[in-house]
Amino acid sequence: MIIPHKCILQTSSTNASLISTSSAIANIPAAAVASISNQDYPTYTILGQNQYQACYPSSNFGVTGQTNSDAEGTTLAATTYQSEKPSVTVPAPAAQRLSSDPSTSPSLSQTTSKDADDQSRKNMTSKNRGKRKADATSSQDSELERVFLWDLDETIIIFHSLLTGSYAQKYGKDPTVVIGSGLTMEEMIFEVADTHLFFNDLEECDQVHVEDVASDDNGQDLSNYSFSTDGFSGSGGSGSHGSSVGVQGGVDWMRKLAFRYRKVREIYDKHKSNVGGLLSPQRKEALQRLRAEIEVLTDSWLGTALKSLLLIQSRKNCVNVLITTTQLVPALAKVLLYGLGEIFPIENIYSATKIGKESCFERIVSRFGKKVTYVVIGDGRDEEIAAKQHNMPFWRITNHGDLVSLHQALELDFL
Repeated sequence: MIIPHKCILQTSSTNASLISTSSAIANIPAAAVASISNQDYPTYTILGQNQYQACYPSSNFGVTGQTNSDAEGTTLAATTYQSEKPSVTVPAPAAQRLSSDPSTSPSLSQTTSKDADDQSRKNMTSKNRGKRKADATSSQDSELERVFLWDLDETIIIFHSLLTGSYAQKYGKDPTVVIGSGLTMEEMIFEVADTHLFFNDLEECDQVHVEDVASDDNGQDLSNYSFSTDGFSGSGGSGSHGSSVGVQGGVDWMRKLAFRYRKVREIYDKHKSNVGGLLSPQRKEALQRLRAEIEVLTDSWLGTALKSLLLIQSRKNCVNVLITTTQLVPALAKVLLYGLGEIFPIENIYSATKIGKESCFERIVSRFGKKVTYVVIGDGRDEEIAAKQHNMPFWRITNHGDLVSLHQALELDFL
């Protein structure tokens, strides 16, 4: 069934009533700190605004960053609070896998055996391309100590509540202006997704992760490949990797699907710090104005969240991972347009649209292992339940004060 575009980006709204904020505790409780450092998490811990309520009363929270729309202060790259960002070491997955061009993929070790063995290994290079790329990060991933699992909408950025008008109602903003800004951003998201990221082809072939169909990629050079004339039809697929073989040409169809996801990865990596390169000069200026306008309307919500994201990114033994209920391709477009491409390498972005957040968490634990500490940061009940199922601490975001408290907890090394 084809999902209407405007339904895809509308993730579940914030449920802010789940956690009481009546008790004001100025310092993080010892039990909460112990639960963070205990890797087995014998008890489920909810972290959030209660920890710092006395220091940051949410009802009186004001603008935390620049709130004018001067174009000089708003660039298309993720440069908000750049002056506070230390010399950043790119997380291990980003350093390892910035390109999916076959020429940069790790090659199989060569042997001095028979010619037949050499030929067999050449064939294996193509067939195992996706698997080898996934394994390439395993050694450096093993050095990690902490993985932060972020929700996107209403946690890092404000988007869904702009469209519904709930943000305007909650914070006393002009609903016409707020909703208009949300609709304009939605239009840009689908413009990038459709024009550059093959969303028209991939809408019905959604994947959880960009590498999910990489094993079907034979490594063919795509420099002169014509995607518009290769006969691929996304509507014929089921959207499931395992059951798509045999549909629309079988193996050939899957290979063309894999080509598209490889190209999506290349485009994301190329423009993750310069989304303006995907837009016309007029649209680039429009995006610049829109992002400045949204930052003012949301009282620097994204700028406040970026402080925590950049602090985590600066740690050599920590990594930011994004799990969103938006379909993968429009989620990638959204990340680029909000200037978060440098924060989240594409291999650290997962879509829970098909399998839910709990299953996404299982995949991430399988990838990084059980020895690392996981911290879940989000606004919704779905990620809270998933965190509880995996005994992961959960930091709820319901307002600006929660973001400020999160940053202070990170600065104090409680997280």
